Amino acid sequence: MSYNGSGNSGDAWRSGGGVQPHAFDPQAQPELFRGVLTRRVFAFLIDLVVLTVPVVLGYLFIAVFGVITLGLGWMLFWLAWPATVVWAMVYYGASIGGPHSATLGMRVMDLELRTWYGAPGYFVLGAMHAVLFWVSISFLTPLVLLVGLFNGRRRLLHDIVLGTVVINSSVRTQIAQPARTF
Repeated sequence: MSYNGSGNSGDAWRSGGGVQPHAFDPQAQPELFRGVLTRRVFAFLIDLVVLTVPVVLGYLFIAVFGVITLGLGWMLFWLAWPATVVWAMVYYGASIGGPHSATLGMRVMDLELRTWYGAPGYFVLGAMHAVLFWVSISFLTPLVLLVGLFNGRRRLLHDIVLGTVVINSSVRTQIAQPARTF
């Protein structure tokens, strides 16, 4: 979309003539998407451990603190669930919004998240990626993950909604395609 004119006319904003193409083409670069779904499963399991360990330690701390304070510390348990949700959103947002555009599990499995036009992820995109994943799994059952088997870019439902794609990062660095800025 570009701005044409001084703004006095009613149609100063004009579209460039259609939708821009995807930065990553599964027909031209199939190696970017090879094994991505399997790696995403293992990356998710690693991330689940990373998320779970501090939560379990927090619950143990509250339990011990409650014993020491003769039950008064147990009132902190009502904060545990909201803190878990905030921790997960901060983890996904900060890691996908970080320099690697990947969570710890994705980095171990050599994956990274990119926008459909090739730009790296950012904090809000990472947090929304986590929220939409959990919402889609919760309401649409895990069978919604089968969407990834039927498209060339191996995108899941929440990837399609957010306009993201998960690719093999080592292959992308070999291709060295710059991010498009429109």
